[in-house]
Amino acid sequence: MKLIIQIPCLNEADTLHLVLADLPESIPGIDCIETLVIDDGSTDGTAATALGLGVHHVVRHRRNRGLAAAFSSGLDAALDLGADIIVNTDGDHQYPGKHVADLVAPILAGRTDVVIGDRNPERDLRQPWLKRVLYRLGRLSVSWIVGQSIPDPVSGFRAYTRQAADRMHVYTRYSYTLETLVQAIEQGMAIKFVPIETNTFTRPSRLFRSHTQFVFRSAATLLRVFFMFHPLQTMMWLSGILGMIGLLPIARFVLYYSLGQGQGHLQSLILGAALVIASGLALFAGLIADLVAQNRQLMQKMIPQLREASDLIEASESRSNRNSC
Repeated sequence: MKLIIQIPCLNEADTLHLVLADLPESIPGIDCIETLVIDDGSTDGTAATALGLGVHHVVRHRRNRGLAAAFSSGLDAALDLGADIIVNTDGDHQYPGKHVADLVAPILAGRTDVVIGDRNPERDLRQPWLKRVLYRLGRLSVSWIVGQSIPDPVSGFRAYTRQAADRMHVYTRYSYTLETLVQAIEQGMAIKFVPIETNTFTRPSRLFRSHTQFVFRSAATLLRVFFMFHPLQTMMWLSGILGMIGLLPIARFVLYYSLGQGQGHLQSLILGAALVIASGLALFAGLIADLVAQNRQLMQKMIPQLREASDLIEASESRSNRNSC
């Protein structure tokens, strides 16, 4: 059983040694533990520092592409390297390495596909009160949208089985946490949250400049991912709202027309007709988007099969080369 711990980094040369020194060297049930650093266009020599500290694998982006892209590159690299379990942690040493074993344990027991570290941020007194309130509101909103209780939806300390990681496809540029969480739920994966502690913050978050930006970006990501999986349902609601609003001015015109006063209220008929047409267009767009979503899901199901076929071909070629020697 091979575990790869991936660490997305952006200018983390000063803290990377703390992260690596804190990681476990062995875990019961794991035969091999390797580290993978994804340098997302750092300018402080993070990649060279990682190699100097003995990191097994380094993936480097030539320019900064964002946390979501770094996370996705890490998953792809870990899968290519033959990982059976992938743990994602941060380069700023927010998550104690001792909890890696806690994340891996439910997967080794065969009880879950994805394990997420629950920081319980609402009760972390080191956080400003406004941030704790926003965390709570965000948690309740995410739980309502996905239809189940989510203790810590934006925690980046996670473990994935190989099969789960192979089905993760990050489309947004902001962050992977909400998107991959919704994907896992929509694909019927078993998800478990385990309580964890966090280290003292070494620096402010680089994902957002203010709480307002964090809220709007998170909301936009959540709505985009929900629409990606439920386009017809979303557009049906929009179509229904536009249609009902459009019927009001039409009804107004009909009322005045029945009283012989319709001549002066033609604008109501035009407005209502425009809204009803927009309602129909929204429904049609939802149908098209639903077909696209179904096609995308079929293609995503093929990706693990293609990867497995590629691995079999490589293994066959490797055996053939050994025989020829």
